[in-house]
Amino acid sequence: MRILIVGTGGTIASARTERGYKAKLSVDEILGLAGIEKSDGVKIDTEDILNLDSTLIQPEDWVTIGRALFKALGEYDGIVITHGTDTLAYTSSALSFMLKNVPVPVVLTGSMLPITEPGSDAPRNIKTALTFAIKGFPGIYVAFMDKIMLGTRVSKVHSLGLNAFQSINYPDVAYVKGDDVVVRHRPALPSGEPSFDPRIEPDITYLRLTPGLSPEVFLTMAEKSRGVVLEGYGAGGIPYRGRNLLGAVSKIAREKPVVMTTQALYGGVDLTLYEVGRRALEAGVIPAGDMTKEATLTKLMYALGHARSVDKVREIMEKNLACEIST
Repeated sequence: MRILIVGTGGTIASARTERGYKAKLSVDEILGLAGIEKSDGVKIDTEDILNLDSTLIQPEDWVTIGRALFKALGEYDGIVITHGTDTLAYTSSALSFMLKNVPVPVVLTGSMLPITEPGSDAPRNIKTALTFAIKGFPGIYVAFMDKIMLGTRVSKVHSLGLNAFQSINYPDVAYVKGDDVVVRHRPALPSGEPSFDPRIEPDITYLRLTPGLSPEVFLTMAEKSRGVVLEGYGAGGIPYRGRNLLGAVSKIAREKPVVMTTQALYGGVDLTLYEVGRRALEAGVIPAGDMTKEATLTKLMYALGHARSVDKVREIMEKNLACEIST
């Protein structure tokens, strides 16, 4: 069995500098500090393709990572990606849309404490990811604190705590206990020939709905982008009293996709529940359903990489591509 570990940087690869922690360690250095030893019959190869704080990760880097993974799919039985936690959920979602029908487990992981610090969670998370890469099943996943979560359903929910990631509106896929993988829910992912499609449109405006948000501010930002994600309240809706944001949204939605997600962590968007939501639907807003914020954004980038008309983008957004949305 052959396993590839791909390094992209992040806290897990960081060490102290005069200006704070900075990603600088190679995968081999991380494995050495984590005390990871090769298991019997398992050959581990390593490749460093980036070494960045994940705050610095850009959509073009997802393409770089995806291309490296696709090249490795036919050579390895499992792949682990070490990544910074701040944008890990964006990367796992983006890769899930760009890489179709991966035939092996692809597992992203990271740590909240640098591998160079006492009590780091890095060894635990790397071992979890490696165990699932060896004994798990195909798909793109995130490993953190013994949990295996689907790549399109995970969000970072804590800025400092070790249990920083949760699976949103979807069960954990598995747990790793020692050398064993306890499966809880195997996703019904599509099957077929593996493919890599890097066509994405990163020029997206993401706006959080707040009381007092100016329609003029919305129009100025929306008009400069290819599409909009509007993070609304609760089950969804757009205000029209006092400041007619609904009118501004209606104007933009005729020309480019406006997708509504929610500030609430769980439950998702249902624009049929309230009058303010139904008005949003009538204005042409596309509901994100129970997708995570990260999946909503990256899926819209993917959709706009494949279509320009609002109707076609809507069709892609409403289709379940990688178990990212409940239908």
